[in-house]
Amino acid sequence: MAERQMMLTRQGWSDALLELGEKNPNVVVLDADLAKSTLTINFKNKYPKRFFDMGIAEQNMINTAGGLSLTGLIPFVSTYGVFVSGRAWEQIRTSICYGQLNVKLGGAHGGISVGQDGATHQALEEIAIMRVIPNMTVLVPSDYYETKKAVLAAAEINGPVYIRFGREKVPVVTNEESKFEVGKANIMKEGNDVTIIACGTMVAESLDASEELAKEGINAEVINLHTIKPIDKETLINSVKKTGCLVTAEEHQMAGGMGSAVFEVLMQDHPVPAEMVGINDTFGESGQPRELMEKYGITSKEIIEQAKEVLNRKT
Repeated sequence: MAERQMMLTRQGWSDALLELGEKNPNVVVLDADLAKSTLTINFKNKYPKRFFDMGIAEQNMINTAGGLSLTGLIPFVSTYGVFVSGRAWEQIRTSICYGQLNVKLGGAHGGISVGQDGATHQALEEIAIMRVIPNMTVLVPSDYYETKKAVLAAAEINGPVYIRFGREKVPVVTNEESKFEVGKANIMKEGNDVTIIACGTMVAESLDASEELAKEGINAEVINLHTIKPIDKETLINSVKKTGCLVTAEEHQMAGGMGSAVFEVLMQDHPVPAEMVGINDTFGESGQPRELMEKYGITSKEIIEQAKEVLNRKT
């Protein structure tokens, strides 16, 4: 498997905010007493008058962000994904999305690879929670560069955006020149035997899986679905029309997440043999990130197994 550079996705969040802060005086940042962890402390240090630490009061933070947006400011809200999506869901739904307010939500600590912080801090449900709300754009970038691009792109969208990023360093699978367009999936590797659709950290796992499958003569197409909503129906349908089978891979509950979003599209337009790789209706636990991914079955190994399974079911 390819050796890849490892970088923090939360550093991409932080670097993009600094860039936006320099370009646009209307950009402000709110954090819920986690600035050192989410790395918004860098924005605070450079633009202290445009940074607001709201304390551990996520509901108030969301309502405040909504109010700031009505003055023409562009608030970027930062905390752990499990907290913003859970504690403040009603405020996001009613105070932000109902009125299509221009508020951007950064959800840190996405996925089980959060590691030692354990089940209470591992956001495994928030893709489902966010994508069900009308008017919300949902972005799950794969690495540092894509996270930075997602934040910069979010600033150009007039309306609510949720961006998921993680805690630990993850493999870099894109670069500064890689194309990033909200609502448009990226084909990372072309193939004609099986389609693998992934988001976040699972893009690297899917690329690793495709390398191993190639050794057995299986040519997998790997799609980076960084935008969960609005979903790129055209790219997904065209791929499975070519390959005839599908595996989805995500660091999230299988129920309601990226895989469910893909299945919804294909069940309506082009059903094929399909399987999911994800968290199977359970909470996480404390442990080393890689150990947790292996225990909960979200690595290249499981992607390979499910790819072979759907290949056997092709007609």
